[in-house]
Amino acid sequence: MGMSPTSRRNRVRALTGLSALALAAAGFAAAPAAQANQPGSELAGHSHPYRHGAVPTKEAGQSATARTSNLKYGGGVDGIGVTTGAPKVYLIFWGSQWGTQGTDANGYTTLSGDPKGEAVRTQQLFKGLGTNNETWSGVMTQYCEGVATGATSCPSGSAHVGYPTGGALAGVWVDGSAAAPGQATGNQIATEAVKAAGHFGNTTAASNRNVQYVVLSPTGTHPDGFNTTGGNFCAWHDWNGDTTLTGGAASSPYGDVAFSNDPYVTDMGSSCGQNYVNSGSAGTLDGVTMVFGHEYSETITDQNPAGGWTDSTGYENADKCSWNGVGGTGGSQNVTFATGSFAMQGTWSNAVSGCQISHAIVQ
Repeated sequence: MGMSPTSRRNRVRALTGLSALALAAAGFAAAPAAQANQPGSELAGHSHPYRHGAVPTKEAGQSATARTSNLKYGGGVDGIGVTTGAPKVYLIFWGSQWGTQGTDANGYTTLSGDPKGEAVRTQQLFKGLGTNNETWSGVMTQYCEGVATGATSCPSGSAHVGYPTGGALAGVWVDGSAAAPGQATGNQIATEAVKAAGHFGNTTAASNRNVQYVVLSPTGTHPDGFNTTGGNFCAWHDWNGDTTLTGGAASSPYGDVAFSNDPYVTDMGSSCGQNYVNSGSAGTLDGVTMVFGHEYSETITDQNPAGGWTDSTGYENADKCSWNGVGGTGGSQNVTFATGSFAMQGTWSNAVSGCQISHAIVQ
């Protein structure tokens, strides 16, 4: 593959732009599924080794060099390459700053310290994945594990990325036991994810095998330097055992725990995707769904970075299609799930060596 799993772990994957797909009731109403487009640019952010799939700000991503190489399998880390079962997403609203918890008419958790409404929008997104026979998730299902290191395709019968049938949202926890740190380290974020695994009763390696924990920090905080000088990213993902995390790896009695650092992205406005697809109030939360969808797609295709699928320079499936413009076969578009319409980005497809917003589900 040109790089060992260890050296790939020490590369940052730049995540940027993101698209929202226009799905018809049974799929995407946007570009034909058989087509793809090459990204005009791909982001390269190497400031920190552990920020896998890091979504750079839009400004940071615009100076990247084009790359068109396909993804290769990294051989697995701790025997884990991709998420092979139906993906499960647990949302952790970390910190007392989120305020008072309530429930809206649709059963979504609301929070008084959430001025932009990110909490409900995030729940809608993950509950909607895998509904309406959506094929945005289909792009990811072409990847697998159990193949040779360096492979660029998956034979019939291999263990493919699972499809989130009926929705990926598996649980919501508002951890208001203490204030979230003003600037959490990678270790603290990973530790919160491990704590959440215990909270949700996922206390074995098997119960965490197809799970990811989305650690959401409240407005005004700066997890890992988000929205500070030099913190020119919107989100990133990793696993608890990564020794390059700031503060070191986080121990887990529950097996490997995959997690993402999802800050309060609207604090950075258009730099993290606000109004990237939709204008006015309809686009206020574009960046929320594009950024969080980006990290979700990279976690299921590279669960323990970088044992899953990356290109020859270490970038993951969503990195290669970030900030790729709006519309077409691989740009950001509105995608309709059963829970609403969401701005989403295209992701890389080895099947066509380009970015796709839609691909037939591989099972």
